[in-house]
Amino acid sequence: MTVDDTYRDIRVLDLSTNIAGPFAAMIFGDLGADVIKIERPPRGDDTRSLPPHYKGEATVFLAVNRNKRSLLLDIKKPEGRDALMRLVETADIVIESFPPGLADKLGLDYASFKACNPKILLCSISAFGDGPLGKMMPGYDALVQAVSGLMSFTGNEDDPTVRIAPSVLDLGTGMWAAMGLMAALVRRQKSGAGEHVTQALIDTAFTLMNHQLMGYLATGQMPKKLGSGAPSAAPYGVWQASDGEVMIATASEAQFPRLCEVIGIEHLVSDDRFRTMVGRLENRNALDGAIAEKIALKSVGEWLSLLGDAGISAGRVNDLEEALALDVTQERNLLITDSTSSLPQIRLPIDSRGNGIKCPPPALGEHTVILLREAGFTDAEIDALL
Repeated sequence: MTVDDTYRDIRVLDLSTNIAGPFAAMIFGDLGADVIKIERPPRGDDTRSLPPHYKGEATVFLAVNRNKRSLLLDIKKPEGRDALMRLVETADIVIESFPPGLADKLGLDYASFKACNPKILLCSISAFGDGPLGKMMPGYDALVQAVSGLMSFTGNEDDPTVRIAPSVLDLGTGMWAAMGLMAALVRRQKSGAGEHVTQALIDTAFTLMNHQLMGYLATGQMPKKLGSGAPSAAPYGVWQASDGEVMIATASEAQFPRLCEVIGIEHLVSDDRFRTMVGRLENRNALDGAIAEKIALKSVGEWLSLLGDAGISAGRVNDLEEALALDVTQERNLLITDSTSSLPQIRLPIDSRGNGIKCPPPALGEHTVILLREAGFTDAEIDALL
């Protein structure tokens, strides 16, 4: 798929902060929309201050804010709110992630936006929605991982509970928000009416846990911490070779005998404990131990060659430096470096050539004056706002 300014006539006002909302807005920016990031003084988006930094800019901010123009505007002040509403008149989409109750307090709820622009699409992103829990506290990715149950089966058995390191709920919610808004745009073509799209991180968490949830609902059995293992397949996990770690994934009955033959434990194929997948799951620890003894005797490279020839899925456990050096990273054009920045950007999966990456994330307030002038503000009005 290539990106060719599909959404070039769409204007998005990004009032959100952190990751989920900005990522949703960036998706539209990569698709060609005019995305205006409205940031509150004095520091702008909360992620701008987070380490690590690259040339004075936070890398978290750089990851989810390209293809945007930055407008510094204090929307908590009446004059700032009025200026925002003038911009809403020209917009198609507003994305916000205000803390509980703030939108109503500032008069920046859907009713207010709709009164200004009946065709506006508002996307509100929260941790837990509008119910009692959502109104009680703002939430971040890690908090929702904990509350949703996602952390309860993450990590190794008997180890302290841990979070999934990437911000999977923030990024997942940003994707759902973008898809929800795309669907709303299609509906608006037919109805001519605006719409309020709501997304919550808790929804994303339940969706990501769909097969664990279905398994629990069907059997009453809680999912367990399995480390690198899988709940429905064994042997499946990471083993220590002589010079590193190797991931081995066998998810079918046919693969198990081949694995046993390659690593020299053929006798386990006829062992009653391991004849079926159910048996292998019930006796996972014993099986994993037997495999570990053999894997430790050879290098990762040796095992990858032997297992590959046998049609067994296996791979080296790489760190980021090693992963970035893989041929597939270049083959898939995963990192894009343009003339405006020496720091590569990660292309979206829907943009196979990276054509949508057109400008780097903006400096704080970089486009304030030009955007206000585009909206018809006089120099005197601009001076009053700055």
